Amino acid sequence: MESLQTAAFWIGLFEIVWINIILSGDNAVVIALAARTLPAAQQKKAIFWGSGAAVVLRVALTMVAAKLLTLAYLQIVGGCLLLWIGLQLLREEDEDDAATPTHGNLLGAIRTILVADLVMSLDNVIGVAAAAQGNLVLLVLGLALSIPLVIFGSSFMIRLMARLPMIVVLGAGLIGWVGGETIISDTALHDVALAVPLLHYLAPALGAAFVVGVGKLWQHKAQPATGA
Repeated sequence: MESLQTAAFWIGLFEIVWINIILSGDNAVVIALAARTLPAAQQKKAIFWGSGAAVVLRVALTMVAAKLLTLAYLQIVGGCLLLWIGLQLLREEDEDDAATPTHGNLLGAIRTILVADLVMSLDNVIGVAAAAQGNLVLLVLGLALSIPLVIFGSSFMIRLMARLPMIVVLGAGLIGWVGGETIISDTALHDVALAVPLLHYLAPALGAAFVVGVGKLWQHKAQPATGA
């Protein structure tokens, strides 16, 4: 407990909270997209449990993140998984527009939140681990304080999506952007990315375009069926 009285502890705590404020935007979008099709009562549960469980996973992930990031093809797989999640979340939007009763279930939403947050946090937790400097109390406390930030951001995004449906498309595009960014950051593509710096911008853009483009294609194909 003596560490709580040191300036280094409070500086580290501030750094971790600040890092999470900066990085909580895309996580809030993922949570909002996953929970928005649930009934109002279950939305709050999905946001709370999804955010809390994601933080626990981040603590565990931080311990091994540096090692994981050296594994070739791991981020490629994770990035492809994010692209798939973005497509599925956008497809749910298309089904909602078609007036199909496709309310997801609570466990399914929480599972989506956990998987997406886990992949999106792979490289982010390096900064958190550096700020914690091996102090587990600092790590857990700092990440726990980020839960209210993500919960507030997710709740706000759900209300915004209800008013502006285009936000759903933009949110899915953001997931695709992070997916493309994750893929090009893989160790196996390091030399390629180094030789062609433009890929650091092109890959995220292609990821976003892929999710939105395929999602809109699904929507276009669904329209004749709903008009019948």
